[in-house]
Amino acid sequence: MRRFIQCAFLMMAATATAYAVEVTDSAGRTVTVPDTITRIYAAGPPASIITYMLAPEKLTGWPRAHHAYERPFINEAYRDLPVTGRLTGRGSTANLEVVIGLNPDLILDFGSIRQTYVSLAEKTQEQTGIPYLLIDGRFENTPTALRQLGKILGVETRGEELAEYAENLFSEIDQHIATVKEDDKPRVYLARGPEGLETGVAGSINTEIIERAGGRNVADYGPEIARQRNLVSMSIEEVLDLDPDIIVTWDRQFYDQVYQNPLWQPVRAVKNRAVYFAPAAPFGWIDKPPSINRLIGLKWMTGLLYPDHFSFDLEEEVRRFYRLFYQVEISEADLQQLIAWSRY
Repeated sequence: MRRFIQCAFLMMAATATAYAVEVTDSAGRTVTVPDTITRIYAAGPPASIITYMLAPEKLTGWPRAHHAYERPFINEAYRDLPVTGRLTGRGSTANLEVVIGLNPDLILDFGSIRQTYVSLAEKTQEQTGIPYLLIDGRFENTPTALRQLGKILGVETRGEELAEYAENLFSEIDQHIATVKEDDKPRVYLARGPEGLETGVAGSINTEIIERAGGRNVADYGPEIARQRNLVSMSIEEVLDLDPDIIVTWDRQFYDQVYQNPLWQPVRAVKNRAVYFAPAAPFGWIDKPPSINRLIGLKWMTGLLYPDHFSFDLEEEVRRFYRLFYQVEISEADLQQLIAWSRY
């Protein structure tokens, strides 16, 4: 494999004159990219989603195959792109030989900017000669990321259109949340996994949507823990001690059994029947993965937490978002199946 990579690097070096644009990514790295980018390798699911939303024709493939229930919500022209694996995150499945074989102009990662990811980018770029960009995927950076990538990819108009949607949504929510006292904000627990005992700590990229929607993440262990870890495993005793007002989940197995599970009966949210299912097709509304797909989840969650203030037609909002971001028209049957368990 080393010989393969060395040969590939020489081929990339031979065309180095085409790399004429210097870009500063979110890690502060100066990366030289081509004038025109036509092929992008997404290092992980979040990067594949933002690439698909901005310029689907440039995406070399998906990190994994789509499930049958996800396929109707992706534009037909891009549903069956090759499965290319992932370089980042848990369960990385790609290797450099696979990446080089796809002949991308750019490797893109979108998400947390940690030293682990910076080191991976540096090492991969050095070994392959392929430019590797790290873009901050935190929710608050969404408009900036869309504009930045829109310019880099040569789709500035598209980037601006999506960025304006995000900015308008953030502004609408922020104006109301600013009037809510901290003690009056609902206490929320994100239940991940079939047992509901994995969650994201407050301040993590996996659960920042809770705070952005005006909720209080009950798994708040302070900023130091949030910097070190995104996800933590809980015991049912710890959940009982946290006693959230509201539980949100995207795991159907957990949702289907939580009201019958005697271990969860004492939890306030369960007693009050305040466990809510967030749709996850084609990508999660609140996580899975933490990318631009969360914008529709933010709209949904603010309606959940503050129904008296944020009242909207869920069906119309979903149609609008999927049309704009996923470039797909949803049939009535698929729409109803998508939101069947998400109504308040």
